[in-house]
Amino acid sequence: MVYDYAIHYCIYSILEEDSMQHPHLNFFAMFSSLFFIFNATGQIPLFLALLAKFSQKKQYQIIIREFLIALCILLLFIFCGDEILSAIGITREVISIAGGLILFLISLGMIFPKESEHNSQLAQEPMVVPLAIPLISGPGIMTTVMMYSHDTGKPFLVAAAAIAAWVPSLLIILAGSLIKKILGAKGLVALERLGGMILCLIGIQLFIDGVMTISQNR
Repeated sequence: MVYDYAIHYCIYSILEEDSMQHPHLNFFAMFSSLFFIFNATGQIPLFLALLAKFSQKKQYQIIIREFLIALCILLLFIFCGDEILSAIGITREVISIAGGLILFLISLGMIFPKESEHNSQLAQEPMVVPLAIPLISGPGIMTTVMMYSHDTGKPFLVAAAAIAAWVPSLLIILAGSLIKKILGAKGLVALERLGGMILCLIGIQLFIDGVMTISQNR
């Protein structure tokens, strides 16, 4: 997920160039790009670290619930994303900056935890933040589905591609929880630190992208 936005911009620029010759983006092009932006494999350490205190059954329940919430959010942005942001006066750049700050603060707690707060934080069940938003349904994929919906003029086709990319991503994360049994407690601690480092990089990149976009537009 460190290269989420690099992949996103590269893929979209290629598709945008192709769309000049082919006005309608095809299903496979949208599915493949959305699947890479989800980057479920890169998110496995993050989910393992954040859900380490829960039983395997509870982890499955949380993951499925958060992925369903994320899917609903994506569908909402596919069909009426531009209208929602315009109505409340929030730009895509603001979403990127806010998401970056949230991820950065979470990463600090994972890399440099205070013993008393560390256990308390992981013992609390995540709800929407930070799993559904911004880890699964982050600014990058929100922006992508809105652009695809606008460019193709076929929101139902974009929604089908998003769901097709969402299903294998969910299965990858669910399978990732099995790694916990193999690695043990020490392995999970190492994964938590690694997840915190990755999360820190993602948060900083999101924040910088939002700030640079705003500065370039002024």
